[in-house]
Amino acid sequence: MRLGVLDIGSNTAHLRIADLAAGHPPQPVATLKRQVRLAEVIDREGFVGRAGIDRLTEAVGEAAAVAAHHRVHELLPFATAAIRDAANRDPILAEIQAVTGVRVGYLDAEQEARLTFLAARRWYGWSAGPILLADIGGGSMELAYGGGETPDLALSLPLGAGRLTRHRLPDPERVKKKHRRRLREHVESVLAEGVGEITARHRAGQATAVATSRTFSQLARLCGAAKAKDGLHVTRELRRDDLRQAIELLAGRTPVQRAQLPGVSAARARQILAGAIVADATLAALDLTSVQICPWALREGILLDRLRHSAGQVRHLFAIKGESA
Repeated sequence: MRLGVLDIGSNTAHLRIADLAAGHPPQPVATLKRQVRLAEVIDREGFVGRAGIDRLTEAVGEAAAVAAHHRVHELLPFATAAIRDAANRDPILAEIQAVTGVRVGYLDAEQEARLTFLAARRWYGWSAGPILLADIGGGSMELAYGGGETPDLALSLPLGAGRLTRHRLPDPERVKKKHRRRLREHVESVLAEGVGEITARHRAGQATAVATSRTFSQLARLCGAAKAKDGLHVTRELRRDDLRQAIELLAGRTPVQRAQLPGVSAARARQILAGAIVADATLAALDLTSVQICPWALREGILLDRLRHSAGQVRHLFAIKGESA
């Protein structure tokens, strides 16, 4: 079975096509990534601007063409927090369908956490014991904990790097210390309300701490982890001591200058400082000194869940809203 997963986030629309067979990991066939830069055009009321909608529509149309070229059996296009939480979400999705013929749905935040957790579990296996997972996106951060393939606890917090940059850093070009301090205080207050039970479970169960997402992987590279070209199976780790130094490094540079640093992409250079502050505060709140970087995340979770379903093992962990389950 050949499946295509199109993940539309705050910065990119990323298509991954893979062949699925029982007893094997997803076998990559093709990938396509297009910049949509929605984070740049979302106003304080949550409306996505015209330029972002046009980029998004073009990217979805191109992804659909690539999927057709590779003869996928099923294309699963979904949007994450940037579109899911947009004030003009429904008109955006309606326009995409009218222009491209593709009906884009969206996952709720808990489904994102559960599917990403499934990917991490399959990557690390049962020997990892309980897993504690963190994933920082553009609009939200997902956390999950559990000893099985599905987490016992999963939650989403409004701590996405793009969201916080828009709302908490008035001038991302030159971030003042007072704005960094206020951002940190806000992040800590949100974490204090949300992560108590996960922290308690982790302390009791000696969980393997895992992080996914481009934010975490780019921060790990900035802090000295192996390059992406070294392969998926190279162990990568992000240590909190290194992360603190990275925050100071990022804070002293403009987004253009940050994009020259190891691992930092131009698309995420504006929001990487906020992401680093969230990562550091999260590790502190969860009483972690480091996290392992998992190369599998939400897209792989959807592929794996689809494979389990086709094999008749379990029901889907998710149903994309606006799509058939």
